[in-house]
Amino acid sequence: MSNETVLSEIWDTIEARLSNPTEESYTCRIINHKKGIDKILEKVGEEAVEFVIAVKNRKKEEIILEAADLQFHLMLALKAAGVSFDDVLDELIKRRK
Repeated sequence: MSNETVLSEIWDTIEARLSNPTEESYTCRIINHKKGIDKILEKVGEEAVEFVIAVKNRKKEEIILEAADLQFHLMLALKAAGVSFDDVLDELIKRRK
């Protein structure tokens, strides 16, 4: 897996988990949680706060871990909201012009 493809591969894995749900899958459990999208948004908020604290404390390893957690949960929120990750990437591309 390369740096260039990892986010696309994670998105594909999220879609695959939801197409073939299992009880063991964290992705399935959080997306299908009784709180609905609110559970995912709680996780996005939690991970965002943990990321901010890690940056504030200048703890590189924690920053990396929390950034990865935040990115994953943000992708879950996008999926739950019916927004394609490609739509976000397209917007980022537009902003670079």
